[in-house]
Amino acid sequence: MDQIKQIEAFVNSATRGSLSAAALIEGITPAVIGRRLDALESRLGVKLLVRTTRKLTLTFEGQGFLEDCQRILNELANAETAVSLGGVRASGHLKVSAPAGFGRRHVAPQVAAFMQDNPGVTVTLDLTDRLVDLLNEGIDCAVRIGEMADSSLVSSKLGEMRRVVVASPLYLDRHGTPRLPADLAAHNCLSLGQQRGWTLRASPGGEPALMKVSGNFECNDGAVLHEWALAGKGLAWRSMWEVGGDLRNGRLLSLLDEYAAPPVGIYAVFPQRRHLPLRVRLFLDQLKNAFGDASYWAHFGEDGPLK
Repeated sequence: MDQIKQIEAFVNSATRGSLSAAALIEGITPAVIGRRLDALESRLGVKLLVRTTRKLTLTFEGQGFLEDCQRILNELANAETAVSLGGVRASGHLKVSAPAGFGRRHVAPQVAAFMQDNPGVTVTLDLTDRLVDLLNEGIDCAVRIGEMADSSLVSSKLGEMRRVVVASPLYLDRHGTPRLPADLAAHNCLSLGQQRGWTLRASPGGEPALMKVSGNFECNDGAVLHEWALAGKGLAWRSMWEVGGDLRNGRLLSLLDEYAAPPVGIYAVFPQRRHLPLRVRLFLDQLKNAFGDASYWAHFGEDGPLK
């Protein structure tokens, strides 16, 4: 506690420009502030402030130490706020980005629930499959699926997603069932426009690799590929969040499951971890609570909770 009081005395004195101003903030005398500064400098073994009767001047060491102390005090205040939210209400505007299909089905309902619980927050939800620039586009939080390539962003894992090769019973009755990844060469594979192939293991337990596939139809909208697979027009490589219900109801069948690649992560990413507004932290909690619930994914055909 003494160390925190010393740091507060230093920060208030440095930013307010005098011991008197710092004392006024804390409701104590300038002499107490002076003693706390003396104790801090003695403990650190370095001069932080040059004090005269007219002004305070930060030393070189004091300038760097001030920045660290301000960050520490801010983080402490955020930590206290995070555990005492009962009297604090989120407000302001929240801008969220998510992949179009996943966002429409899974993020948009969470935004609606969040807004109901936090009526002081307005939200812009940007559903797009392009990689948005969070900083330049003013995005507070983006939901992304797959490996996080941009190390400048902070990420928080929300769960995992599996992709499976699917086909309708009608298609398999007409064209047979592929038993090995190599058999896909003899089938009509419906591909997402920007995909270079499907990621599968060459053998059970082997390393996943990108396998080129071909067919008579490509589309940049995964929902169309899903509909075409249901109509028996070909095989598709789709996410469990999209086709889980169809697999459960028998409208689609999963193929080559023993060759499936490991799940990929679902992440929330944001520009920085420090000083996140309350509305962003509460929205992250909303996503984690929903996507981390086994019953949520069971509704969409997943076989267990996201880790």
